[in-house]
Amino acid sequence: MRADAVRNRRLLLDAAAAELAEHGTEVSIARIAARAGIGKGTVFRHFATKEQLLLAIFSDQLDGLSATGEALLQRPVPADALLEFMAAAVELQLADRSLCQAVTAAMRREPVVRAAGDRLVAVAEALTARARQAGEVRDDVTGADIVLLINAVMQGTAPVSDTVPGLWRRYLSMIFDGLRPEAARPLPVPAPQSLAPALAPGRAL
Repeated sequence: MRADAVRNRRLLLDAAAAELAEHGTEVSIARIAARAGIGKGTVFRHFATKEQLLLAIFSDQLDGLSATGEALLQRPVPADALLEFMAAAVELQLADRSLCQAVTAAMRREPVVRAAGDRLVAVAEALTARARQAGEVRDDVTGADIVLLINAVMQGTAPVSDTVPGLWRRYLSMIFDGLRPEAARPLPVPAPQSLAPALAPGRAL
């Protein structure tokens, strides 16, 4: 892909993500193109349908979160890094709930989304493994657990997030305290091996 095409694609994804977050999924392609400073024809040269554009934005956001997690692997305190990753994930979802809802179950099975989801779980596992090895979280928690717990915080607080901003931090702190090893007891069932069912509509990441 030529440099100008790469630049236009980046401008398009950033503009589309911003418009969707501000105005919901009914926003027009013309509005997205205007914000990106490109023509509608350029939009359709990159993405034949609005569905393809939504898929690209969602995958791009997952990859952005994975990049955040990878950077946090350098933090000196593994538990702090893991908690910051979980907070970043909740904030991302709450900031763009319309996109998460618009990406349907069928769309989430698309290879580009599945691949981005797999990368995210791998980063979550890397962060969790560091915290396990440091004795900062219980030794049976996994990266898959972390992704599901992120979704639990988001889904649990979404109905009141507009009236009580930041309430999710209270429940994330409660959940994270439950991950610490001091009072850990054996869990009744093992962690899931795959998160494919968790990537369905209404279940966020």
